[in-house]
Amino acid sequence: MIEIASFTKKFGSLVALNAISFNIGQGSIFGLVGSNGAGKSTLLRSLCGVYAPDGGCVKIDGQEPFENPALKERVIFVPDFPYYLPQFTLDAMAKFYRSMYRSWSQQEYIRLCGLFGLDRRKRIHNMSKGMQRQTALICALAAMPDYLLLDEVFDGLDPVMRQLLKRIISDQVAERQLTVVIASHNLRELEDFCDHVGLIHEGGVVFEQELDELKLGISKAQAVFQPPLEQQQEEWLKARLDVIRLERRGSMVSLVARKDLETVQNVLNELDPVFSETLPLSLEEVFISEMEAAGYDLNKILS
Repeated sequence: MIEIASFTKKFGSLVALNAISFNIGQGSIFGLVGSNGAGKSTLLRSLCGVYAPDGGCVKIDGQEPFENPALKERVIFVPDFPYYLPQFTLDAMAKFYRSMYRSWSQQEYIRLCGLFGLDRRKRIHNMSKGMQRQTALICALAAMPDYLLLDEVFDGLDPVMRQLLKRIISDQVAERQLTVVIASHNLRELEDFCDHVGLIHEGGVVFEQELDELKLGISKAQAVFQPPLEQQQEEWLKARLDVIRLERRGSMVSLVARKDLETVQNVLNELDPVFSETLPLSLEEVFISEMEAAGYDLNKILS
């Protein structure tokens, strides 16, 4: 289990993470999302023991990872830009990993190389970006870690490889309770993959929740009223539904609210609309709505 308690990380005067707190359960796939510079990569590097805390703590199975070689042997971090030793082939990288991780499985390594279809004797620096990402993932997974930290792991992978990676990781989570934390801007990829998600904004946690519960607890709706809603009715609607965003175009009202679909529909019906419909939000729409509520510039959210 990962425990993050009032964790703060600074770089000079810059506060990258400011007293954040949440837990990640064992055997789960946790999606970490947020705007550029929100602190996602900093958190992953702190979890694998690269950074020491400037306040609070991060713990894995009750231990702090910084300066803890025994714990680090159970945790692998695949960064956004993996580093490879010069002139190394995939087999050479595998030999290096095998010397570092006693849990290394040569059988799993051979199996993964076959699934990804990579030439184990080819120099990694001569491979494409996507193939280099695959080599890092093969070595990480073959080391059989208990905790796998992934930063923008889908970047550079084609759709077939992305689905293959999801299947491999999901199998390891189910079979041996692997815990995965994955930071990504590709929200559509996380939507059908993660069971929990956390949103970080400007070094703080906006929300951390089970994905299904999150998506069920926020809804969007459209309704047409004749005559158009009066200001007093609009304010009543906002108060009843905990509205994040409301737009009016003539007699049509569009809104996003922190309520389930049934509640939203029932409240709209009290105002006797000519027409109304409610829809669940995708993870990307939830992300945008929550960032909008936090006052973030929407033009920069997915840049």
